[in-house]
Amino acid sequence: MLWVERRSSTFAWAGIWSVTPGSSTALPMFATVRAGGHERSMARDELNICRIPEIADCDNDTIRRDVLSGVKPVVLRGLIGHWPATRYGRISPQAIIGYLHRLDNGTLVNAILMPPEVRGRVGYNASMSGFNFVRNRVTVTSVGEQILRYSTFAHAPAVAAPAARIDECLPGFVDENPLTLLEPSVRPRLWLGSSVITPAHVDETHNIACVVSGRRRFTLFPPEQIGNLYIGPIDFTPTGAPIALPSLTEPDFVHFPRLRAALQHAQVAELEPGDALYIPALWWHQVESLSSCNLLVNYWWHPIAGEAVGTSPVFDCLLHCMLTLRRMPPEVRAGWRAAFEHYVFGPDAPLRDHIPPERRGVLGEITPELAQRIRAQLLGRVKS
Repeated sequence: MLWVERRSSTFAWAGIWSVTPGSSTALPMFATVRAGGHERSMARDELNICRIPEIADCDNDTIRRDVLSGVKPVVLRGLIGHWPATRYGRISPQAIIGYLHRLDNGTLVNAILMPPEVRGRVGYNASMSGFNFVRNRVTVTSVGEQILRYSTFAHAPAVAAPAARIDECLPGFVDENPLTLLEPSVRPRLWLGSSVITPAHVDETHNIACVVSGRRRFTLFPPEQIGNLYIGPIDFTPTGAPIALPSLTEPDFVHFPRLRAALQHAQVAELEPGDALYIPALWWHQVESLSSCNLLVNYWWHPIAGEAVGTSPVFDCLLHCMLTLRRMPPEVRAGWRAAFEHYVFGPDAPLRDHIPPERRGVLGEITPELAQRIRAQLLGRVKS
């Protein structure tokens, strides 16, 4: 659900809206009207909102050329509709959990458990001294059994196994459910859980998220909206990546007024089993699992072709810059801004055309051998 607010000269109203797959409209769930100091709930007419563009029935070459080469999100309808896992996911929660159990080799995976009162929203505790969940190491089968058991509760805890490496815990899954769109070196991860909300967060890598079971709602924001999303700590995160603190389903515009501006740029999609979503690197995305049992398989790959995921994480660079540059006087930071613009974000020619090729170093082509040498130098300097 996405919160949309409208104002006029006489009253303000706001509401929760749900996007209908295959439609360009949003259906109002409720609206709150504020006028003359009073509030009341009312329904509103349908409102057009920005939906993530979609394609369907395209071959791999077309998707690689028209989608994966771009920097905009795209829904890939039916991309994995042929998977055996998807067929089980469409039958019932019991069917997909049984399928996973058959492939489970007993390897323990990370799992989280949240109390009913947080309503499945992953995040911090009230004081931000910790997180609102407990961690455990269990098997995929155990997580599935918990999901089925909690589905009978009126007010259930939320459970999830996030980002489990499929090769390690479900050998045979990839052979039965291949994604030939990507290189074989791009390995999948499993996200299994009950009804869970992962707040808006960002990945350094490109991502294809494939819905196998249950329904998922994705709300995406372009990278430049980072300043309007009220991002939490970058070195103390519940998900491994920084998250937006405001709720999108129950927004608090008093404490987070810039969230209104972010929502003007939001893009939304609801995915059914068999659908997938391409999320380019650095697009903020909130993910809502809408069913009692939800399974998603995702694929991360580095924006630099051939570079392994996790190689030279840019967030580590950001942390180092926070440590070294952020505390400097404004006039010194301005000088470093010019240096970063010149060396990192500017064109190549002014950097190196005046330097002989054999002396360009990191200003020229960065070969694997050069990259390894520079990393060793940096590691030595950090240790010293």
